[in-house]
Amino acid sequence: MNRSLRHTLLTTAAAACFSVSAQAAEFVNVLTGGTSGVYYPLGVALSQIYGKALPDAKVSVQATKASAENLNLLQAGRGEIAFTLGDALSEAWKGNEEAGFKTPLKKLRTVAAIYPNYIQIVASADSGIKTLADLKGKSVAVGAPKSGTELNARDIFKAVGMSYKDFAKVEYLPFGESVELMKNRQLDATVISAGLGVAAIRDLATSLPVTIIPIPVEVVNKIGEAAYQVGSVPADTYRGQTAAVPTVAVQNFLVTHQGVSTDNVYAMTRAMFENLDQLVAAHAAAKAINKENAARQPPVPLHPGAEKYYREAGLIK
Repeated sequence: MNRSLRHTLLTTAAAACFSVSAQAAEFVNVLTGGTSGVYYPLGVALSQIYGKALPDAKVSVQATKASAENLNLLQAGRGEIAFTLGDALSEAWKGNEEAGFKTPLKKLRTVAAIYPNYIQIVASADSGIKTLADLKGKSVAVGAPKSGTELNARDIFKAVGMSYKDFAKVEYLPFGESVELMKNRQLDATVISAGLGVAAIRDLATSLPVTIIPIPVEVVNKIGEAAYQVGSVPADTYRGQTAAVPTVAVQNFLVTHQGVSTDNVYAMTRAMFENLDQLVAAHAAAKAINKENAARQPPVPLHPGAEKYYREAGLIK
């Protein structure tokens, strides 16, 4: 074989191998939330866990507007795994346009129930706000547009006979931006749906005196949604908060879509539960994650990969 022909054949073979390798390259994009919330640090920790479990995959983390955006991105195939609130997941499956879902998102699949969010309505002490009724006539941030937080805000205010029209001003902002406005005395209160001890509220409470507004049990019952449960913000969760405050808890989920392979979802599910200590190190909210509850009553069907793991673990029959 002459040198020229041999060079041509080797070049062609190398190009073919590169093409196959490029096609085989797998991506795992972890969809989270704002960087000042809980989803983002947990997503970063998950990406590190997934990177070891799937060494041939390219794992990345994306900050987003959280639940609704994450679910729409998954449906469009622009992410492989995402964090979401349970109520948003239910609305996405049904296709509730008011909640940000123009059509039912039937490609979604559940990976695991993780930790509960606590709906924490925080007011500056100077505002004089001590109850939900006191929010009338005040400036209030309700979360990013169509976010899980904003959906929670709508449900809670509706349960007490209020709407955004009752407020002097409504701001649609992620946690970090609403906290900055409160620090600058440009906002009276903000709704934050996140794990306990979320960085945004800790930061705010160290800058100025705040009040966590109670959401009584009767309000939770009036909402009438299965995703909403009675919760409590324990005393001393934040600086200056000396007593427990009743509130609403909403379950968070990790979700994927049907196009992600069974093997990959199995590997990711298993790796997460074998490395929960890494998640707890990233944020204390992860202390509430346990595999015994992970597959119970998912709002949308389990992904076959997650189901395979739970069957092996003896958690479902």
